[in-house]
Parts: sequence; structure tokens; C-alpha cells
Amino acid sequence: MQTFRHGAAEWDVACPRRPSRVPGLTMAGFRVGDLDALRMVPHPAVTLLLEFGAGSPVLDCPSGRQQRGCVVAGAGLGSGGAVRAHGENVECVQVRLSPVIARAILGVSPAELDGVVVPLDDLWGREASRIRERLGGIPSWQERFALTDALLARRYAAGPTVDPEVARAWHRIVGSRGLARVDGLAAEVGWSRKRLWARFRSQLGLPPKRAVTLVRFDHAAHRLVSGESASRVAADTGYADQSHLHRDVMAFTGATPATVAGEPFLAVDDLAWPGRGTTAGR
Repeated sequence: MQTFRHGAAEWDVACPRRPSRVPGLTMAGFRVGDLDALRMVPHPAVTLLLEFGAGSPVLDCPSGRQQRGCVVAGAGLGSGGAVRAHGENVECVQVRLSPVIARAILGVSPAELDGVVVPLDDLWGREASRIRERLGGIPSWQERFALTDALLARRYAAGPTVDPEVARAWHRIVGSRGLARVDGLAAEVGWSRKRLWARFRSQLGLPPKRAVTLVRFDHAAHRLVSGESASRVAADTGYADQSHLHRDVMAFTGATPATVAGEPFLAVDDLAWPGRGTTAGR
């Protein structure tokens, strides 16, 4: 376990020693004594938060509702800077799921998670409580990761898969870091545009154009965190100009590029996800 320090933020962060047996699944462990109004920055993965500690993270959602405990959120959660996390004595395993595998593991299409946070109990019933209890009774992070991976691998093996054409289009978007031409995706997979758009949206939870924009933003945001200038990032990541980057960052986070460059939610990725699988499923 390593300690992440960023301004006033100080978290303990743990990483699995072995990759998941499920392609497109990554995870990290967090222990935070005082989680103070953390802005949730949109990310191109479905997020599964498994908390098990004495405290509990609280998510303030756009509807005004608060969600506590184990939750699931769709890709792009937090658009507009509308979701904040806080809490004390938080311990959790955070799992990032590629939208391509999310339906099999969760039991519902990511389309049902569009812009919302859902209690895991609503999806898995009593199984969610049993997982929380089991994680809390395990003494080490590596054992927690192994348990989590085994449980999710079983669900993945028994769940439905997405269409190969949809998966191919997603991986094309991710592999290009959001620079793939949306109009060309249908031709690449051999489908009509209408068919791909409908299947992509229903199976992955967001339309192709939104997926391209989100993946491109994610790559640009992490480059801003690494200290690169906004002008350089805009030029290298497919934006028309710096103003275009500024508008995109504001739309996704409700903050300027300079503010986003200092977000702990993004800065911790270097520790939590070494090699940064920021776009799950690559």
C-alpha cells in the first residue's frame, strides 16, 4: 500500500499484484480518513464501488439525493461537475469496468445507468450485502482483490456478451484515444449507421459520438494533470483549438482546464492504476 498526497488530500492506495482474469476489468483499493468534497470527474468506464469499512462514502447526486454504501455508476458519471464524494474512515475497492463487459457482470445494460448512481442492492439484492461482509472480514488487500476478481469473473462467465461489432467499435474508439471518425465506424464493422448506433447505445449505455468525446476528454484531462499546457494538449488530442478544449472540459467537469489539472480524482490514477488503463477495455 502506498500513500497518495495531493494538497490537503492524503489517501492510502493499494493495487492488485496480478491483472484481472477478466479483460477490461481493473481495480484499486482506497483507505481515506477524511474524504472532503471530491469532485467526480467523468471517466469512460462503468464504476463499481464496493465499500466495507467502518465509515461509508457518500455521493451527492444532481437530483439532490445522496447515495451511500456499495454503488454502481455508468460511464461519464459526474458530467458538469454535478457529483461530489465525501465521508470519513472510508475503505473500499473501486472497480472500473469496460462498458463492453459491464452488462455481463452487473446483470443490466449500462444504458440503465446513464447519468445515475444506483445502489448495488438494487441490482444484486442480498448478494451485495454478502460481498460487503466478506470483504470486511478479510485482513489483506490482495485477498480482497482476489475475492472481488473471482466473484466478478463468475458473473462475467455466466452473463450475456455484447455484439462483436459493438465491441469492435468500442475498442476502435478507445485505441484511437477518441480520435476515431464516428462516421467511419459503421463501415469498419460492416453495419449500417442506424444499426450500429442503436446497438451501441442499448448495449454500452452511450452513443458512439458521446463515447468518442468522453474518451478524448479523459486522455486530455490526464495530460493536463501531468503538467502539460492546455495549448499543447489541445493540439495533440484532436481539439480544434484551445477554446474547444476549454468548452469540453467545462461541459464534463464544470471547471476550467487549470482547475481540472489539480483534481485529486485524476492525479491518484498514477498510483491506483499504474500504466493508467484510464479508458477501460484497451
